[in-house]
Amino acid sequence: MYRCLLLLLFGFQVVCAQEKPNAEWLNQKFSMFIHWGLYSELGGVWKEKPIMTGYSEQIQSFASIPADEYEAVAARFNPEKWDAEAVVRLARLAGMKSVIFTSKHHDGFCMYHSNYTDYNVVDATPFNRDVMKELSEACRKFGIKFGVYFSLIDWHFPGTKITSHNADPVSPEHHAFNMKQVEEILTNYGPVSELWFDMGSLTPEQSKELYDLVNRLQPECMVSGRLGNNQGDFCVMGDNQYPDYKIGIPWQTPASFFPETWGYRSWQERGDLEQKINEKLLGLVKVVSRGGNYLLNIGPRGDGSIVEYERDALLKMGRWLNRYGRAIYNTRANPFEHAGEWGDMTMKGNRLYLFIERMPDDRLIRLSGIQGEAVRAVLVGREDPLRLDQHGNDITLYIPETVYPDRHMIVAEIAFAEPFQVLPVRMVPAERLIASNAVPAYGYSSMDYYSSFRCIVGRSWGFLFDKPYAEPVVVYTDNDRYKTIKLTIDNIEQELLLQGGEVKHLQVQPGSVRWESVYQTKISDDRFGSFCLGENHRVDPAREENGVIWKKIPRFGFGTHYVVAMTPKQSLYLLCSIESDTAQSILVELSNPEGLQVVLNGKTLRKQISVGDKFKEREIVMLPLDKGDNQLIVRYYNRSGETMEYGVNPDVPQIVYQLRLKPLPLLPREVHFCELRLLKPENRNCDMGLQDVWISMD
Repeated sequence: MYRCLLLLLFGFQVVCAQEKPNAEWLNQKFSMFIHWGLYSELGGVWKEKPIMTGYSEQIQSFASIPADEYEAVAARFNPEKWDAEAVVRLARLAGMKSVIFTSKHHDGFCMYHSNYTDYNVVDATPFNRDVMKELSEACRKFGIKFGVYFSLIDWHFPGTKITSHNADPVSPEHHAFNMKQVEEILTNYGPVSELWFDMGSLTPEQSKELYDLVNRLQPECMVSGRLGNNQGDFCVMGDNQYPDYKIGIPWQTPASFFPETWGYRSWQERGDLEQKINEKLLGLVKVVSRGGNYLLNIGPRGDGSIVEYERDALLKMGRWLNRYGRAIYNTRANPFEHAGEWGDMTMKGNRLYLFIERMPDDRLIRLSGIQGEAVRAVLVGREDPLRLDQHGNDITLYIPETVYPDRHMIVAEIAFAEPFQVLPVRMVPAERLIASNAVPAYGYSSMDYYSSFRCIVGRSWGFLFDKPYAEPVVVYTDNDRYKTIKLTIDNIEQELLLQGGEVKHLQVQPGSVRWESVYQTKISDDRFGSFCLGENHRVDPAREENGVIWKKIPRFGFGTHYVVAMTPKQSLYLLCSIESDTAQSILVELSNPEGLQVVLNGKTLRKQISVGDKFKEREIVMLPLDKGDNQLIVRYYNRSGETMEYGVNPDVPQIVYQLRLKPLPLLPREVHFCELRLLKPENRNCDMGLQDVWISMD
């Protein structure tokens, strides 16, 4: 009877029931990334000197190699040890379900036979073979999905410059060139399971044109979120980034054996092989248990051979997966809100899989809040039974001292008589379902590599209500007027336009809120996804912290919207001290540039970034003030413009709107469920907003 509670409150895989992605992509879990190109011939060395800075696949940039000298490397690039079928066989033995190949990296050298440049592996090298064609055919032969990496920047394209950040705008001419190359890849190389775009700062129109092109030519091809502007079918974490939270939309972590490089590096210190295998298997488990896919890279040598260290690691990972793979493949994320202190979990149907990475001293694994009859527990791989006790919704699993970890993990399976449900960890008052007490469904918004951040795509609540019917009341502010929401209460979905309703005045007593000191920082380079000043702590503006100096603004103009000159990827921070005579909520108006983050008393209330012209110049924000001193920090982020506006206006109408819905029947149980989503978001990767929408049950 709690089935909808589990699926909606903790799974959020309902998002994936759209045209893309299909179940096959979601179930892959483990794939091979291949970084191979001219840079592999150099192996991280230029003029007999190891290049110690930067990734080796970007050696042209980090070694400041003149374009003509780098191009000359092609004349000696002759990878006679390249064997596409051997690479695909290795991927299969490693338990990988797809191979993603670098068709073109930032250097612009094409590892396929392009019709639009002779700077490619067929026309510019003595090898004279289309290695990507060979790989795509080998993948089809051995039943492995084939995907393509494509760099959106190209240092070889006329008029482009090498910069330190690789997030450069793409000119119209360059974009047209990219469109042609993507078209030939999707036309000449068979089915492509995913197109892995990377880097550059595209306009919204450019991102959409590329996305539409892929959809037209190969509708089932998945597009990576690094296409930018929140286009894409799955989001991509930062390089070697392992989130400690579940993500409610399709996602992937790209990982390298060594964080220092993706391309081959001849002088790389590789370290202990067994430790590396354990590290990568733990990474795989962490990603899969949070609902993602794991993309692990290899960097072949310039002669085409696979580095033995990487080959051996993959083979041993494959042996581990042969034994424990049922706890990885075709699974869904940990159904609980958080991972256990002892390790991670996945689930599949009526089975729960436990990856015990940190054994408790008493060797007891305790699970609380599971609705369902547990009938059996075994060690995966050995099938030895484990003692299992269940009392109500609490389960205790006993791990004997005779059981030892395999690759730092013990893998156990608990089978239930039927599909089980996980109850909410926290119950909230039925009269106040608000953003701060919700369980968020996270996404990952990606405008470009440096403007990516964790966002929220849904909110849910578990609440207690002892009446057979509920009369929902939805409260919203002017900020969300005319948005359409989807509200799910137990099994009943409702679509609601936030328009009209009864006007209610916030109970703010005149003179009870005083705006005191105001400080601001200098304009500085910033990455919007990075840590924000004031997150999780209060700032002392009188002290320098991590090189940040706050300047007091003695006559700050509240209600004035200032305009400053800025360059792209820069931020300005504003700090306001607010004194309140009582705990109360107030509304303020903020300038809304391309990126905005609002932090009150160490907690982020709002973090958003705008796409193109789809944003308002002003944002109405509700501030839940504590009694006494409050600290408001606003981060104003300029992604692409030459100027930016910032400002704070407390003098706005303190009103909200209340929509009373028709009574609806609740399921006959104590625990009920409510979920809030935007009905038709711009795309699956964007933040839904609605921070100041709340629901109550009458």
